Amino acid sequence: MTLVKVNNQPIEDVEPIRETSDVHFMAANTQPTTLDEISTKHTIPVFSKDNESTIAHQQFIETVSIVTEKIFGGEQILKPAVRVSHPIKGRIPSAVGKPAKELLEHEKTLYFERMAFAIEIPSISDRVAENGLNLTIGGVRAYNLENLHSRKFEERFKLFIGFKNQVCTNLCVSTDGFKADVRVRTVAELAKAAYDLFGEFNVYKEIEKFSSLPRTMITEQQFAQVIGRARMYQNMPYKDRKELPQFPLSDGQVNLVVKDYYSDESFARNDLGNINLWKLYNLFTGANKMSYIDNFLDRNVGCQQFVGGLNEAIGLNRHHWFVS
Repeated sequence: MTLVKVNNQPIEDVEPIRETSDVHFMAANTQPTTLDEISTKHTIPVFSKDNESTIAHQQFIETVSIVTEKIFGGEQILKPAVRVSHPIKGRIPSAVGKPAKELLEHEKTLYFERMAFAIEIPSISDRVAENGLNLTIGGVRAYNLENLHSRKFEERFKLFIGFKNQVCTNLCVSTDGFKADVRVRTVAELAKAAYDLFGEFNVYKEIEKFSSLPRTMITEQQFAQVIGRARMYQNMPYKDRKELPQFPLSDGQVNLVVKDYYSDESFARNDLGNINLWKLYNLFTGANKMSYIDNFLDRNVGCQQFVGGLNEAIGLNRHHWFVS
């Protein structure tokens, strides 16, 4: 397999030059912001027992950006795209007792409990089923996972490296490019965790995981069986489903998959109702963009595991509970 460099592609295949990564890697439940806005306008939470600062969102983004530059320094690296959710609002002491509608801008304080960012490297790309994929790096921080009422302790982060589908801006991330529970005390420890993950990532091996999906087709009946059993799975007692393949999406997201199976411009069924697993995978990752920040990456990886398991079972004619 040849790793395609953007500068070596035919001119009609090269996307317009961008400076910033695509902010649409997530959708609902979040809002876009910038690193500059976070750095200049947002307060930084502390551990209340000792008033020690947390590792701020901007420190997380800047640390991963520095590591990215060191590992991929010769490549085109775009500015990070940032999305946030769950605002925590406050006010300065002089505004005590003042009605909220009368607060002036300088009297308000704000930080966001949850933050996700993505950094695209469009000069490292490849194609699956005519869809361009750009190497993408990023992370997630959710203060709700920390006990900010205690003393400073290890803080939790999530890191990823994978690909972004240029057709739909869906992220394609697998277990090899994901650290779900990075626990560190310092920025230096965070940088080391990022360096280890990004430095060990095998771009070619990752593309191979996706390259066979377009060749595997399921029928309309098999798709209906996957959807029906997904509904059953969500309501099963834990003891009944713990031996089954994990299904990554919620009921509401399953509804989106069904809707897009019929209507998505790029990944809908064919005229016979059949759909290949690459399209199904992108219907899954598209629906996952509606997840909250703190479980977005875990579900994204779950989508790859689930569809990859389907592909393996069908290819080896092996039993799979969700489809037969």
